[in-house]
Amino acid sequence: MKVVLLADVKGVGKKGELINAAEGYARNFLLPRKLAKEANAQVMNELKNAEASKAYKVKTETEEAQRIAEALKDKTVRITAKAGQGGRLFGSVTAKEIAQEIKKQYGFDIDKRKIHLDTDIKAFGGYHIEVKLYNGITAKLAVSVTEAQ
Repeated sequence: MKVVLLADVKGVGKKGELINAAEGYARNFLLPRKLAKEANAQVMNELKNAEASKAYKVKTETEEAQRIAEALKDKTVRITAKAGQGGRLFGSVTAKEIAQEIKKQYGFDIDKRKIHLDTDIKAFGGYHIEVKLYNGITAKLAVSVTEAQ
């Protein structure tokens, strides 16, 4: 019996897959527990539409990430911070502050969790950071930390 899985089933398949299950297994286990639907024309059409929608979403997110990566390429984010004696900052410059400055200076809303800092930014100067925008798409940009007046 052909069924479409509505949830991940260990040893059987993942959500959205079309599988050929034994008649008894499908009727007595998968269908009563709402883990699968019998594969008829309507369900197959819904499955195709869901796959097309997912592919479109991935394509648009990839294009958007590439556009942002190209726009941020070789850009410098300028951050001003207060410092104590010896040029050391009070605290450090965080990914959240960098994300806010990117939004303010360039207009791109980037999640702070996507910003990868190699080292803590605790002193004035220039730093290079990497922003992971999407699977395999990253943007490298510079961060310049200067003293607030």
